[in-house]
Amino acid sequence: MRPRSAAPMAAPGTFLVPVLLLLLCGPGPYPAAADSQPGVECVLFNEEYMNCTWENKEMPTVNYSLFYWYKNTSDKAVECKQYLQHQGVRVGCHFKKNELIQFQPFHVLINASVGGKTLETSKHMELQDLVKPEAPVNLTIRNMSNNQLQLTWASPYPRNRCLEHAVKYKSNKDTSWTELSVNGDVFSLPSVDYEKSYTFYVRSKINKFCGRTQFWSEWSVPVIWGSNSTSKGTVEELYWFGIRTVLVPIASCLLLLVLVILLVRMERVWVILMPRIPNPSKNFDELFITHNGNFQEWTGVPKDVVESFKPNYSENICYVTELPPKDSHEPLWDSSNHAPPPMPGPPAAPSEHSPYQNSYGRV
Repeated sequence: MRPRSAAPMAAPGTFLVPVLLLLLCGPGPYPAAADSQPGVECVLFNEEYMNCTWENKEMPTVNYSLFYWYKNTSDKAVECKQYLQHQGVRVGCHFKKNELIQFQPFHVLINASVGGKTLETSKHMELQDLVKPEAPVNLTIRNMSNNQLQLTWASPYPRNRCLEHAVKYKSNKDTSWTELSVNGDVFSLPSVDYEKSYTFYVRSKINKFCGRTQFWSEWSVPVIWGSNSTSKGTVEELYWFGIRTVLVPIASCLLLLVLVILLVRMERVWVILMPRIPNPSKNFDELFITHNGNFQEWTGVPKDVVESFKPNYSENICYVTELPPKDSHEPLWDSSNHAPPPMPGPPAAPSEHSPYQNSYGRV
């Protein structure tokens, strides 16, 4: 039996022709361009500005153009005035506050030309449903009666009545957070343990009366209350306590020291401003101690001058007596003078020195 002969081998060029045809006539450099269309996401931040962004992971180097318009105000499309870029590629559009109109249907369209083909996508939305408020600020905790805490805050959003809030908190001994919805800007925790420290966060969102947004703000800066806490209130109390107990006494001592130094250095000025009151007692020590109170000796008056002022004569004493007239017992004075009568008794004998001794006598 004769063996069967082997089949002839194909020429090498037979396999190269289809591969070359596929490379030359196949799809262009962007094979998925027709099916790859990025989505557009817009966020209105605190009603101050808005960013609309897109992303195409399959074609990250394609530059898109954005056009927008409001249906009820103007159907004319306006191109984005300020594009957001990443590594030289457009990835979004920034809208200023004066370009935004709420409660009006907002339409946006992005397109690009790739390999002779046009990529285009559009979307319509309501701006009031895209608002993301800013995080609350100025969180403050007050310790109320009956172990109750009151948390208050402020919101940078211009229309506070359009906000609803969420508060999350836990103590240093809890393992999970407790989150509660709050209407208004006050939250009360009815019972607290003074042996624990509590941490609080707050965030905000537009309520159902002003929009249908699902964008929550970022969580606020935390505030801490309780044991081993470093909250704003505790720091402020420690600050004032340090001032009262440390700085004030030190400042008082320094001021007193400065005044003492000034007084020592300005002794002459002090004497001029506050002169000493003289003590005259020392000036009379010599009068009473040395001269025994003799003023003439103390003053230094000579003795001959003192003797010249003494009298050098003597004057005899003259006694005068009135006698009644002869043979009459009536007094010498008139009765109309109403003088008192003389005292009874014998008349006084004339003095031997009287000058009237020889003038009056009995016959």
